[in-house]
Order: sequence, then C-alpha cells, then structure tokens
Amino acid sequence: MSTLPEPVRVVQLPDGTYTYADHLPTPLQPAPVPQVIQHIHQAPPDRTVQRIALGSGIGAGTVAAGVYFGPLLVGALTAIAANLALLAFLAAVLVWGVHTVIRSVGGPDGQQAAKAIGKARRSRKGK
Repeated sequence: MSTLPEPVRVVQLPDGTYTYADHLPTPLQPAPVPQVIQHIHQAPPDRTVQRIALGSGIGAGTVAAGVYFGPLLVGALTAIAANLALLAFLAAVLVWGVHTVIRSVGGPDGQQAAKAIGKARRSRKGK
C-alpha cells in the first residue's frame, strides 16, 4: 500500500511531440453546474513554469532556487537603487549649498571670477 500520489503521465501525440496526459483535450461533455467560489482572490496554483523547468531536466533544486532567490535579487536591486538615489540627492543638495555659500561669501571678487569662468566655458563651446 503506497501513499505516494500517482505520477503525471507523459504521452506521445500522433505528430511525435510529447505532452502531459492531463493536458489532453477532454471529450465534449455537458456544461457542469457552476460552483460557488467563496474566495475569488485565491487562484489555483499555476504549475506551468515548474512543469517546463522540470520537463527540460534542470531539476527541482533549480526551480526552488529560482523561487527563493528571484524575489531576493529584486529586493537587493531595489535597495541598491534607493541608496544611489539618496546619494544623488545628497550630492545635489551639497553642490547647491556650496555654490550658494561661495556666491554669498565671495563678494565682488567671487562674482567676477564666476562670470569669468562662465564666459570662458561659453566661448569654448562655440569652438
């Protein structure tokens, strides 16, 4: 007496391709009576990706690793992007602060130097 579930059968179709037996078309039957679904947000699990992965011979360990490390990778990349955005914002604020302080403290000499640098940059772009 075995308590293991019956394995899914693989059958060969007339065109030579293989498919799972539970994917075969069923003969025409009268429409079943609609059943009442209590929890519509709980969809039945879709095993298509696992079947494709296991059917191609990569193994259950690889599927489990993908299921585990996929969201982990997305979380890590999101954290990295958030850190880079924060650093870019801090750099912009610091540059703005330094620019404002230099303009206000520099007096007429600082403003004249800023104008000279601006003119030099504009004249270089024209060449």
